[in-house]
Amino acid sequence: MTSGSGISARLRTITERVLSGSATVFVLLGLIVVVISVLNPRFLDPTSLMLFIKKAAPLVLLAIGQYFVIVSGEFDLSVGSLVGAQVVIAALLINGVESATVPVILGMFVGGALIGLVNGLITTLLKVPSIITTLGMMLVLYGAIRWLTGGAPTGALSENFRVLGRQGIDDVPFIGQIPWALLIMVALGIGAGYLMRSAWGRTLIAVGDNERAATFAGARVWWVKTTAFVLSSVLATAAGILLGGYAGVTAQVGQGLEFTAITAVVLGGVVLGGGRGWVVAAMAGALTVEALFRLFTQLNLPSTIRPTAQGLIIIAAVAYAAVDRARRQRTSTAIGTPRHSDVAS
Repeated sequence: MTSGSGISARLRTITERVLSGSATVFVLLGLIVVVISVLNPRFLDPTSLMLFIKKAAPLVLLAIGQYFVIVSGEFDLSVGSLVGAQVVIAALLINGVESATVPVILGMFVGGALIGLVNGLITTLLKVPSIITTLGMMLVLYGAIRWLTGGAPTGALSENFRVLGRQGIDDVPFIGQIPWALLIMVALGIGAGYLMRSAWGRTLIAVGDNERAATFAGARVWWVKTTAFVLSSVLATAAGILLGGYAGVTAQVGQGLEFTAITAVVLGGVVLGGGRGWVVAAMAGALTVEALFRLFTQLNLPSTIRPTAQGLIIIAAVAYAAVDRARRQRTSTAIGTPRHSDVAS
């Protein structure tokens, strides 16, 4: 009986989300896919869809990490430069030697976690705004890339390194190949969903909704936010591994991905300022952004239109967040009770 009621409650929660603002991104994704398939019917072929997933998977991982930070009320502008630095340094250290692959990958994750830890501690303990902290880290990492490469990266990624981004399970009926990138994306998405249902996830939402109230309630705000930054950097490292495997190493790898990830998250209905959002919708936002870029290519639009589209989405999201926050404050004042946020998972 308890199990049945729990399933019913879960279904009601999902239904409420689908009927709420989070549904917009799924509708938009469907519409874009329909338009692309009309322009190019082969897009819906399993092989073409799997190639699309391979390309989109790194952005999806970045969106999950950015979701953790944004829903806590912060920003992480360092992830794009972190992806670039990780791939460039990996190519330098591996230099085509297969036996160096695993140690370098492990070192990448350690380095990514340390970058996230520094971002989190400076933001939470030193009270430096996260947009300034991570902007500084972005510039540090970007400068390191330029210094190491001189504008032209050296070294080479090994074939073992590129397996996760380029290969998969072959000879699957009707599909051909299931990319490792797809399996990694799904696994990390499920993990993120369960994490947001845990006590940590509920605290993260509460901190993003009202940090002062969460502090009075006994939440360890610094710990929760710092962990969010660490997860963001670790997921950026995973994205870098997939991106390096798929596209190889260039001096421009990762450039601008921080803003693309933010665009994906806000397109998924995650409110800038924290406290509201659904991680699955953030992942759908990443797929929608990638599909939108694919549509631009199908329409032969110049690539320079991409930043304009991203900027318009972010401005619209900021405006919506401001209006929504004012509306909830008026409602809270009118009924004389504290406001409550949507619970994300």
